[in-house]
Amino acid sequence: MTEQPAEGLYEALLTPALRDGVQASAERLEAGQRALDPDAAPLYLARYVHDRVLQALKGVGKQDRLGRQVALVNGLLQLLTAQDEPVLDAQDLVLPPGQVLEWLRSKADRGLGAAAQPPTRPGIPLSTSELLVNGRHDVNVASEVRRELQSADRVDLLISFLKHSGVRLIEGELRDFVRRRPGALRVLTTVYTGATEPRALETLRELGAKIRVSYDTQRTRLHAKAWLFERRSGYSTAVVGSSNLSGAAILDGLEWNVRLSNVDNRGILAKFQTTFDQYWNDPEFRDYEAEEFEQVRQELRRRRVAPLLTKIEVRPRPHQVEILESLAAERERGHWRNLVVAATGTGKTIVAALDYRRLRQEHGVDSLLFVAHRDRILDQSLSTFQVVLQDGGFGERLGSGETPRAGKHVFASVQSLHADRLAQVDPQAFDVVIVDEFHHAAASTYTRLLAHLRPKVLLGLTATPERTDGQSVLGWFDDRVAAELRLWTAIDQGLLCPFHYFGVNDQTDLSTVKWRNGRYDLRELEGLYTATQAWAQRVLQEVRAKVTDPHTMKALGFCVSIRHAEYMATQFEAAGLPARAVSHTTSREERHAAIADLEAGRLNALFSVDLFNEGVDIPQADTVLFLRPSESATIFLQQLGRGLRLHETKACLTVLDFVGGAHRKFRFDRQFRALLGGTRRSVVRAVEDDFPHLPAGCALQLDRHAKEAVLSNLRHALGLGYRALVEDLRGLGRDVSLPEFLHEAGVELEDVYARRGHCWTRLRREAGLATPAPGPQEPAFAEGLARLLHLDDPLRLGTWRTWLEAPAPPAPAPEGSLDRRLQLMLLVALGFRRRPVAELGAFLGEL
Repeated sequence: MTEQPAEGLYEALLTPALRDGVQASAERLEAGQRALDPDAAPLYLARYVHDRVLQALKGVGKQDRLGRQVALVNGLLQLLTAQDEPVLDAQDLVLPPGQVLEWLRSKADRGLGAAAQPPTRPGIPLSTSELLVNGRHDVNVASEVRRELQSADRVDLLISFLKHSGVRLIEGELRDFVRRRPGALRVLTTVYTGATEPRALETLRELGAKIRVSYDTQRTRLHAKAWLFERRSGYSTAVVGSSNLSGAAILDGLEWNVRLSNVDNRGILAKFQTTFDQYWNDPEFRDYEAEEFEQVRQELRRRRVAPLLTKIEVRPRPHQVEILESLAAERERGHWRNLVVAATGTGKTIVAALDYRRLRQEHGVDSLLFVAHRDRILDQSLSTFQVVLQDGGFGERLGSGETPRAGKHVFASVQSLHADRLAQVDPQAFDVVIVDEFHHAAASTYTRLLAHLRPKVLLGLTATPERTDGQSVLGWFDDRVAAELRLWTAIDQGLLCPFHYFGVNDQTDLSTVKWRNGRYDLRELEGLYTATQAWAQRVLQEVRAKVTDPHTMKALGFCVSIRHAEYMATQFEAAGLPARAVSHTTSREERHAAIADLEAGRLNALFSVDLFNEGVDIPQADTVLFLRPSESATIFLQQLGRGLRLHETKACLTVLDFVGGAHRKFRFDRQFRALLGGTRRSVVRAVEDDFPHLPAGCALQLDRHAKEAVLSNLRHALGLGYRALVEDLRGLGRDVSLPEFLHEAGVELEDVYARRGHCWTRLRREAGLATPAPGPQEPAFAEGLARLLHLDDPLRLGTWRTWLEAPAPPAPAPEGSLDRRLQLMLLVALGFRRRPVAELGAFLGEL
């Protein structure tokens, strides 16, 4: 039966099949046709042949596939060489068995060691066009531009506006390009909305770029955002789309760009070049002059309108809906004590208020105790509950001199719930107990509170379930996390500020520093960092290079010791950057004053020692300085989180991490896995490939020496494999449960059971922890447990757990019963399918 074409527009060459389809639909459709233009015919015919040849090549059988494909192509080319006026000859045939020339390089340019390293290629093949959407699992524009620059012979950039946050992400590659091809970088931009920053233009000019600017403020002719990477080989490429040269734009997941290849878009790239040259020679675009540019920019700034204030959202956002649904699902399974782990700034208190509202509506609960350890949190939380519940009179405060009258809905500081007061409270007085920042719950005040109360519902809220002292709070929740919103997910959803992380080699060697109790010796670190001014000057040098305007930055610096913090503050002050050091020896009033000065811009930097890890909310902080190695992924995320709160004054957080040669026991993989997720092996690949897949708007760059140091450390940890897990467990210095170990070590369950015979029992035994003697079937059971990791069925898991926790093994259940089926399923799942059913009782006893 002839296939009838659909109604619509076409540009299809008429073939017998298409002609028959048109004729078959003549009763319902009329057709419009025209003669093929002789000038356009080569393109039409070539496209048609391309599609048919591609179809034929894909259809070649598997046996000697490549050889037969080459032969087919050469057969077609030989037909073309046999024409009366041939334009091809035998030199155009493909040489069997089929190879691709990838590069040619001058031997004079090879350099030391370059023979083993071929030139860097773009992430997308040179002959391929591709859509770049900056998604978490897609190549972002910044990554692709960096790779394109490394092989280009000439670069033209046409951009509406430029920001230093974007230029710095590709500054190293731009510098290398201009050094390799002097005078071959041209930039066209505008004063559009006053967004282009002088720092960005000055950086480009210092690199050697030729810059012309349109100063038209009444109309904007240039909205284009495009790069052209010309190559003398003919394999030129371009990136055209929505991304301006700002950090957010070339990394943000909502930007779309098309990478074009000269191979399949020759006409478009030729038009790009012609149009760019026209703009370059247009009088509207003038050579960049700093004074003229700043005058126009200041005029535009005076016209701006102040941003609108934000409001608390009462309706849940999508990520909050997911958390609420997870809590509801856990309660359907019978779990009424639940922990929510979500980054600071993602609205945990709003989730708690919405959850409480639903519990009141659906489960009839009412009385509430909300506990936090700071008065400011209690005030904010009470206001949030009042807004969500639409009841301005809801709730009473306990603490700071306030005492509730009704005592039914109480917002209390943990300090106010001392032993004497707690003894007067009925353990079942509150239907719902909500504890904010639950990672403090291992402390004695919280432990006493939680052990005394018996609520129907317990809800814990925290950004980090692990405590820095190694104790775990998961025991209050049957070693479960009900809902978790990871850092990169929060950034992808626009809940937290994107970060630009720069790993900078600080030229220190920490390999010989003493290592005690899982960390560097702090006195030796302090001595290294404060012995001379060289290290502090290196920090200042990188701040000036990476921060758009150091004199307006609001930085938090995390130091080794009080002396180190005070030393860094002195060095910044001497460099003209107002700074202050704060520590536990600083009074509360002085700390609050210092924070206020930073927020107001009177200070450019605050240096501290473990003081701002948590409990401090400074949304204006736009720079984080890691001035010491972070042995704990928890502390690393807490310190990073101090700058991730959204604020209208910052587009992204700048992070400078100063990396030295690490001790062999130091583990870079922990902090990078905290940022990226995934396995140790995937982290190694990410570092090797310069982090092409990151949360939207984020960038992570290591300079060459820092990259070498990090990779060496990562590969060492990777080589340790199972031995690293044993070291991690032994290094904790105490007995822990499996869930506690997974959180502490930052590993997945699959890591423990990754290889045949590996299991938690064996890991404990090899780490020297108390473990029962191995039974005769332990190796077989260990191998079988790995097959159960994917299971999440509450019925099977709950029943099997009940059997295993019982004082005696269960007897074989009656045939045909549900328990019998579950017993047989367990037997098969653990790999004993060949064992006779008659031995079911013996199997259960051995298990």
